[in-house]
Amino acid sequence: MVDTTSTKKPRIGVFVCHCGTNIAGSIDVKGLVEYAKTVPNVAFAQDYQYVCSTPGQKIITDAIEKEKLTGTVVAACSPRLHEPTFRTATKEGGLNQFRFEMANIREQGSWVHMHDRDAATDKAKDAVRIAVAKAALLQDLEPKAVPVEKAALVVGAGIAGMQAALDLANAGIKTYLVEKNPSIGGRMSQLDKTFPTLDCSQCILTPKMVDVGRAPNIELMTYSEIDAVEGYIGNFDVTIRKKARGVLSMAEAEAKGISGGGCNGCGDCEPVCPVIKPNPFEEGMKPRKAIYIYHPQVVPLLYTVDFDSCIKCNLCVTVCGDKKAIDLEMKDELIKVKVGTVILAIGFDIFPVENKREWGYKQFENVVTSLEFERLICASGPTGGHLIRPSDGKEPKRIGFVLCAGSRDNTGIGKPYCSRFCCMYSLKHAHQIIEKMPGAIPYIFYMDIRSFGKMYEEFYYRIQDEGAKFIRGRVANILEDPVTKNLHVYAEDTMLQRPMDMEMDLVVLAAAVQPAALTDKTRKLFGVSCSLDGWLLEAHPKLNPCGTTTAGVFLAGVCQGPKDIPDAVAQAEGAASAASIPIHRGEVELEPFFAQCIEEKCAGCGMCINLCPYQALSLVDKEAGKKVMQVTEAKCKGCGTCGAFCPGGAIWMQHFSTPQIVAQIDAFLLGGVK
Repeated sequence: MVDTTSTKKPRIGVFVCHCGTNIAGSIDVKGLVEYAKTVPNVAFAQDYQYVCSTPGQKIITDAIEKEKLTGTVVAACSPRLHEPTFRTATKEGGLNQFRFEMANIREQGSWVHMHDRDAATDKAKDAVRIAVAKAALLQDLEPKAVPVEKAALVVGAGIAGMQAALDLANAGIKTYLVEKNPSIGGRMSQLDKTFPTLDCSQCILTPKMVDVGRAPNIELMTYSEIDAVEGYIGNFDVTIRKKARGVLSMAEAEAKGISGGGCNGCGDCEPVCPVIKPNPFEEGMKPRKAIYIYHPQVVPLLYTVDFDSCIKCNLCVTVCGDKKAIDLEMKDELIKVKVGTVILAIGFDIFPVENKREWGYKQFENVVTSLEFERLICASGPTGGHLIRPSDGKEPKRIGFVLCAGSRDNTGIGKPYCSRFCCMYSLKHAHQIIEKMPGAIPYIFYMDIRSFGKMYEEFYYRIQDEGAKFIRGRVANILEDPVTKNLHVYAEDTMLQRPMDMEMDLVVLAAAVQPAALTDKTRKLFGVSCSLDGWLLEAHPKLNPCGTTTAGVFLAGVCQGPKDIPDAVAQAEGAASAASIPIHRGEVELEPFFAQCIEEKCAGCGMCINLCPYQALSLVDKEAGKKVMQVTEAKCKGCGTCGAFCPGGAIWMQHFSTPQIVAQIDAFLLGGVK
């Protein structure tokens, strides 16, 4: 039975923060303190310039001891920002740290009523009175400690996922790196050069790919997806679907007793395959076979059978011979792993810019996306690095670049956000044209050039000096001359304040980026929230950009929002550091805001179980065949869904109990300022 009684008369201390002028500029702080002294159960009230400062916290600790306080209320900013600070001060004063309540009078008071001092002050009085009503009923709670498995999972093996996995592995942590594609490397492996240094993308990426493949602490699981997730921080049980590859690695062959067998990447199987398919790595501009590798630098160097197109003619099996590497009857395999923490680095997709019909993508052959341009200009691409028009194979001389193609678009078709790195890679493309194709002129149609990073602005000036033409204005329409296949770009030059019709040989659309196709499925598996745009949502945009609201799950790379390579790598390193902390500590402390079952009241109906968004509830057998609800405390987030629904009142929500909430409602409705 949950103890709902308290014999000690409440003595609450109220501490009001000026927060400089953030609060004091709109609220009568002195008047608020005097009002707090009149609120029932308040034994002490004081204001201070910055309560979160060391002297401010000392006021709290001294008052607890001197005034024999049973609880504290701080009227200041958002509890999201400083609740841990004031909990610690409460604990140092000799009280249980959970006998603290916060009244948000800054974000919910002074900032929204900055032009009405009386209204802001009245609202602050309400907030203080409500907080005191709850604080008077708070109870001692103790955090739960759960052990942490010394292993981590990284989902996605682009540059961010690889960096996170390497950092975890180098810290001595067993790391499972799961990638849905047959090879690691992600989008970066499709690029030719990187801005602003113009490094060869594969030259700087391939060594890292090789390091991942060789790292003893990394178990690389390519061509695999997350199938199911159970558990909580420290103890995630993850089921991974290892898709049927149709080809055995050397290690797999040895495990099956095939001496000297398995795929060695010789490639003898590929030429004999009669099936031809577009290669998605080359954006469909180059063919591949039903048994394939994306490119010569793949890691692992292991062929894959596309069972959706394989006709099982067995020609590849025959040519493989004694290696016996090819198994056309292979089935998917489910593998279960136990990990302590998880990093999601699932990347992004390109916005389907064909939805913007006015630009003619997939209507006119000579309109391409920037990623298609990357493959065309890349020496390892489908044309050997020779830029040609898809329509006739001729070398273009006038190339137009349409920036913000789907980004910063509030029409409902595109994306309202800035995709962030499109300006810079378009400048890079302009440089490549000038460098590789003497006489060719790049024309860049832009709204604003956003060169936000180190040496980016200098790179912008460099491209201007090299001869690229910049036209400020959004492109309204693109039409094709049916005879020459040239493209007419209709735009407004806002600098000259006149419409323009410019004829181009080739047009490149800097398409927006959007969350990857598996983002929604993945976030639901791990219980992670997303923003309105569909990107995975961080715990705090400033102070915790790597964490999520699900303890033990972290974010890295573009899945959290558009960012360039250096920022993706930096976030990956931050996520790896955060994910390693609970593993190295060996246990993690959880806030005790979980539900509890009052067994005498529980009817065992089980209606609460399916309501729980965290799968924290279950029915267990008690004596005499009675079933009662049981809470897995480490899974419970204290959301209160079960407690609000329970028809018998059998669920007690710690720190958010019914008596506490009713007291807050009564304090607001019955004790309001007149």
